[in-house]
Amino acid sequence: MKKCQINNNFWQKLNKPIYSLAPMAGVADSAFRQICKKFGADIVYSEMISATAIVYNSKKTLELMEFGKIERPYVIQLFGSKPEHFAIAAKFITKKVKPDGIDINFGCAVKKVTKQGAGIALMANLKLARQVIEATINNTNLPVSIKIRSQVGKITALDFLKHLSDLDIKAIMIHGRTSTQGNSGSVNYKIIKQAKKYFKGIILANGGVKDKKSADELLKLTGADGIGIGQGALGKPWIFKEVKSPQPPLSRGSNEILKVALKHAELAYRLKDKEGIIEMRKHLCWYVNGMENASELRKELIRVESLNDIKKILK
Repeated sequence: MKKCQINNNFWQKLNKPIYSLAPMAGVADSAFRQICKKFGADIVYSEMISATAIVYNSKKTLELMEFGKIERPYVIQLFGSKPEHFAIAAKFITKKVKPDGIDINFGCAVKKVTKQGAGIALMANLKLARQVIEATINNTNLPVSIKIRSQVGKITALDFLKHLSDLDIKAIMIHGRTSTQGNSGSVNYKIIKQAKKYFKGIILANGGVKDKKSADELLKLTGADGIGIGQGALGKPWIFKEVKSPQPPLSRGSNEILKVALKHAELAYRLKDKEGIIEMRKHLCWYVNGMENASELRKELIRVESLNDIKKILK
C-alpha cells in the first residue's frame, strides 16, 4: 500500500515554542487533559493505548481514547510491537476516533509493556520499529509522531533517527534520559540538540521540567521547537500558563490551588462518575503536596468515595 498523503498536519500550524502535556499512562485522562488545556497546554496526548487491544475491540481501551473538543489538537499514543496491529489500529482511529494525530511510544520502560516487545524494547529493535512506523503511516492520513528516549541499550536517539530518516514522521518527543535512568537523573541536552541533524520535523524536548526556569533552560540548551511537560504538571496544571508567561510566576495560595483541585474533581465525576472520583485520589494528593497540613489531607483524600467527600475535605 502506498503511503497516504498527509493533508492535515497540525504540527506546522502551531506557534513556537510548543508546550505539550506529555503522555502519561494512568494519569493523562480526559479530565486532566482538559484542565491542562484550560491553563494553556498547546497539545495533549492520550494515555498509552494498546494497538492490540484496539484490534480485539476492548471496551476499556475504546473509552480511554474518548476526548472533548477543548482538547484539540489531541494526539492518541499507541504502544505495541506487531505492525499488523498498528495498521488496523491506525485505520480505526482515523475513521472512528478522529483525533489530530497518532503517536507511537518507544520510551516506556514499564515491565508489562517491555515484555510485549513494546516501549523501549521496540526502540532497541530497529527493524521492527521501522515496520511499526511504516504500518501506521500507510494506514492513516493523520500526522504520525513518535516518542523516544536519549538511549536504550546501545541504541542512541541519533542511531534511531538515522535508521528512520526517510520516513514521513512529522514530530518527535525526545525524553532526555536513558532507559535505565527512568524518570530521574540528569537530562542529556546535547543529544536532543544533535537530533536536528537527522530529523527535519518538529522536535519536542522532554525531561526534568518542574517550573518556568527549568522549562526555559531545556528550550535554550536543546534548541528544540518545544517541550513536553509530564511529572511537572502533576498537581500543578497551571505550569503551562507559568512557562508561557514572560513574567516570573506568582506563588499560588492554598485556597487557589484547592479551587482548581475541586474543578478537576467535578470534571472527573462528570466524565467517569465514581470511577473518576477514585482516579482523582492521586491527583488530589499531588495538589496538596507542599501545603502546611499536606500529610493530614492526604490521609483523608486517599479514602474519598464521592464528590461530596472531596468538597468536605477541601472546604
